[in-house]
Amino acid sequence: MKEKAIFLTAQWEYLVMLNYPVPPEILIPYLPKGTELDLFQGKALVSVVGFLFNNTKVFGIRWPFHTNFEEVNLRFYVKRFNGKEWKRGVAFISEIVPKHMIAWMANTLYNEHYSRMPMKHQAHLENDFVQLNYEWQNKLQWNSLKVKALNRPSPIEAYSAEEFIFEHYWGYNQLNKNTLIEYGVEHPSWEVYPVTYYELNADIARLYGTEFVPYLLKEPHSIMLAKGSSVTIRKPSFVTV
Repeated sequence: MKEKAIFLTAQWEYLVMLNYPVPPEILIPYLPKGTELDLFQGKALVSVVGFLFNNTKVFGIRWPFHTNFEEVNLRFYVKRFNGKEWKRGVAFISEIVPKHMIAWMANTLYNEHYSRMPMKHQAHLENDFVQLNYEWQNKLQWNSLKVKALNRPSPIEAYSAEEFIFEHYWGYNQLNKNTLIEYGVEHPSWEVYPVTYYELNADIARLYGTEFVPYLLKEPHSIMLAKGSSVTIRKPSFVTV
């Protein structure tokens, strides 16, 4: 099959992941038709994610004031069997960016779940530590996601929670009741930092829905910080389901 054309390239950097087990039934309303939940050791996980888009190009073009920005999202893990192999991917409950144009383009082309909010971040790199703070303003309330880690990046270990979380290379959305959107996300395997501290201060009910509150207020299953790399996102395919 001919490879899909490139839609977007960027540098994804400092990806923070707080991963929480949730009952599978609360994810079913968000599950794109034609996919199944992808479980880790029998658990359905959602991830609160913060990261940086840098040097972003859409169709090979840098759009003024839209090349460097933050994103915070809530995602979960799915898989689809195409008749020959399982494709492991992600689906999204919420995605937040600071620019209206970015949200409009993603929602229009990929039927994503983007919204625009004021955002900011701080990144501190020292000899021994790496510290990230992502903030976004929902209504009048500032929410934040923070981690601190040892500045000792190392490769992801095989069969680890990090491998499960980071190595899903497809994105899925529902276009309509009979059509699934599928797109490829390409990047090398990332290095990860040992996290020593995390903090999530967010209005979970307003951001994601009351059904997620009991689970996202608990201690995470795992906390991760990846260094990131260059990333390529392909144009979407439309699959009849």
